[in-house]
Amino acid sequence: MLDIVIEARQAAINESMMVKRILPFRLRRMVGPFIFMDHAGPVANIPANPSSLDVLPHPHIGLSTVSYLFGGQVTHRDSLGVEQIIRPGEVNWMTAGSGIAHSERFEDPAALTGGLEMIQTWVALPEKDEEAAPSFKNYTTGELPVFTEKGIWMRLIAGDAYGLKNGVQAHSPMFYLHVVLTRGARFGVPAGYSERGFYIVKGSVEVSGHTYQQGQMLVFNKGVDPVIIAKDNTTLMMLGGEPLGERFIWWNFVSSRKERIEQAKEDWKQGRIVLPPNDDHDFIPLPEDKTRPAGGAPPPEPLS
Repeated sequence: MLDIVIEARQAAINESMMVKRILPFRLRRMVGPFIFMDHAGPVANIPANPSSLDVLPHPHIGLSTVSYLFGGQVTHRDSLGVEQIIRPGEVNWMTAGSGIAHSERFEDPAALTGGLEMIQTWVALPEKDEEAAPSFKNYTTGELPVFTEKGIWMRLIAGDAYGLKNGVQAHSPMFYLHVVLTRGARFGVPAGYSERGFYIVKGSVEVSGHTYQQGQMLVFNKGVDPVIIAKDNTTLMMLGGEPLGERFIWWNFVSSRKERIEQAKEDWKQGRIVLPPNDDHDFIPLPEDKTRPAGGAPPPEPLS
C-alpha cells in the first residue's frame, strides 16, 4: 500500500532562488539512502544578472550530491580543483566523504534562455564510507542508458532498475530514474528494494483510483507493486533503495554520529574544509545554530 504522500514545500537557497523541497520531511526523513531532494525551477524569467542565482562555496560531509538538469546549465567548482559544466541529461556525482566545499554558478546567460530546471538529491553514505576521500565525477548522457517503449521513456541516473545498469559509482543498493510517460501510459516501480517512491515533476498520475499531481512524492511499502497510470504527459523522478539506518542532518552536513556534525561545524568555521582553489574569494559562513533555542526552531535550510 501507499505509505505516505509528501507535499513539496517552498524553501530559499539564496535571496534569488526558491526551490521545492521534498526531502527530508518530518514524517519521512529518507527513502532508501536518499536523504534530501530539491526541485529548482522551472525558472523562465532569468534575472538580468544570472549570478544572483549562484550558490557560493559551502561545505558537505557524509553524503554524495547528485545534480541532474532538465534545462539550463550550471558550473560546478570544488575543493579538488574540479571545474565542470553540467548540462541537461548529465549527472554530476560529488562524494563529500570526510569533507568538501563546492559552488554552483550560473555564468552563461545564453545557456539559460530556454529556462533553468534542476533536481538535486543527496545520497547518504554507508558508515564505512562516511569518511572516504572526497571525489567528483561527471557522467555524460552517453554513459546513462535509456529505455523506450510505447508511451514510456526512461533514463537510468544511478543504481540498478528494470535490468538497466550504468557506471555511476553508488555506495549502496539503490535506483534513480528519470521517467517520461505519455498520457494513458502504464508503469510500475522497480521491484526488489525495501524502499521505493517517485516524485511528480510535472503532469499527474493515477494510483489505485486516486489522482496525484506535480509537486507530490509517493512512497510505497515494501512488497507493494503499484500500477501508475499517466493522466497527462508526465515526468517522474523515481528513487529508492536499501535503508542505511538513522542519519543526522544539519545544514549541509549528514552523519550517523551527532558529534561528527559538531566537528564539521567547527571545521568550516576554522577553515579546515578547503575552498575551491578557482572559486575562493567568497563563501557562505556557518549559519547561526538554531537547533537548541526555546521553541525548537528548525536548523538552517540546507544548500545544494
